[in-house]
Amino acid sequence: MKPAHTFETGSYDRRRFLGHMTGALTAGWLGAQSTGRAAEAATVVATPASLRYRIAVCDWMILKRQKLGALQLTKDIGADGVEVDMGGLGDRVTFDSHLGEPEVRTQFLDKARELGLGFSSLAMSGFYAQSFAERPGVERMVQDCIDTMVAMGVKVAFLPLGVQGDLVKRPELRPAIIARLKAVAVRAEAAGVVIGIETALDAKAEAALLDEIGSPAIRSYFNFANALQHGRDLHAELRTLGRDRICQIHSTDEDGVWLQDNQRLDLLKVKQTLDAMGWGGWLVVERSRDAKDARNVKRNFSANVAYLKTVFQGS
Repeated sequence: MKPAHTFETGSYDRRRFLGHMTGALTAGWLGAQSTGRAAEAATVVATPASLRYRIAVCDWMILKRQKLGALQLTKDIGADGVEVDMGGLGDRVTFDSHLGEPEVRTQFLDKARELGLGFSSLAMSGFYAQSFAERPGVERMVQDCIDTMVAMGVKVAFLPLGVQGDLVKRPELRPAIIARLKAVAVRAEAAGVVIGIETALDAKAEAALLDEIGSPAIRSYFNFANALQHGRDLHAELRTLGRDRICQIHSTDEDGVWLQDNQRLDLLKVKQTLDAMGWGGWLVVERSRDAKDARNVKRNFSANVAYLKTVFQGS
């Protein structure tokens, strides 16, 4: 069993980190460093770096959570890359992940290279249901994710605060969440990666939260659906957070209709807003499935990826 990890504070060069990561994320960069623990990932073929926007899918939503077959399905769907989940939590001491095993990780990296796919991000979706603020052992869980990111050359991880970390309904958790995220930030900055959080807060409150954490390694993983479901002005929310606070976007709405048929989500206008902000990076398809055929993975995700590519890549 791995030794337990503990977070600790320390010094770091924020300006250097921010400059490096802003350029990397704006360009949608996924390339691994060619030295150190990320060397094994250096040959992964990503989509052209000249693309301002790249399109990915969530492996757990295409029903291939951390399965090698997710890569071929991603290719068949037409996406540029995939967001790979770290696995379930339950009562385990850490995620149910096999990506810490070099042979398994190599299979994923080799297959991605073969198919010309990138890894947009890793996901800690286990925290949709688990409490990041209260769950014992969070230190090891997050560190395992960071270690996997470094080994695979992935620059962003998704961390949802979930229903048990809802800061609108449970504002008393704010001090604990901030303290834990500040500790995560030290580790993330040292590793050269970004942890993107999804909260229940509106953009103004989330910006204040991020500013209080005060680290370029903790940013917003924006979700269109959150703004739309709460009746917020999506474009105002994006502008309030701003380019440098947003690391990645789940670019779909709740299930019901495909993106092309969604009357409350004008993606052409969204692109204009993001262009004006100077933002670029991965747009990740999570939902927006046809409610009449929700279990048809290939049909739903192919349609939404194709529409996003039409709007954001002109293809």
